[in-house]
Amino acid sequence: MKSIALTLSGMRPVRFLIGSVICALIFFSNAFPAAAISSPKSAPEDSTTQLLETQKKTDEITTEPPPGLKEVQKKSNEGLNEIQGAADIDKMKRPDNTQSSSTVEENILKALERL
Repeated sequence: MKSIALTLSGMRPVRFLIGSVICALIFFSNAFPAAAISSPKSAPEDSTTQLLETQKKTDEITTEPPPGLKEVQKKSNEGLNEIQGAADIDKMKRPDNTQSSSTVEENILKALERL
């Protein structure tokens, strides 16, 4: 029993050290939360025009009776979908606009060839 008491009393400085490290970590993580503040700023006014146009089209469609199948297909074939049209179609990642998409299997084979 004395050996257990001796071991636990010897652990007291270690527990104190672990506790102080955790307290310091919590303090510094709360004191400096905005580490991403130096990242480049986005310009929210760039997308507002497009969003307003999409909202206007959405409001028009919701006030009218539901469109028929042919009309929906015609509008959706013009772009991404009926409401969004072709907005930001160049920013989307698709198989036809990606340069060289490689599969996991190809990546593994390339890594094995290097060895």
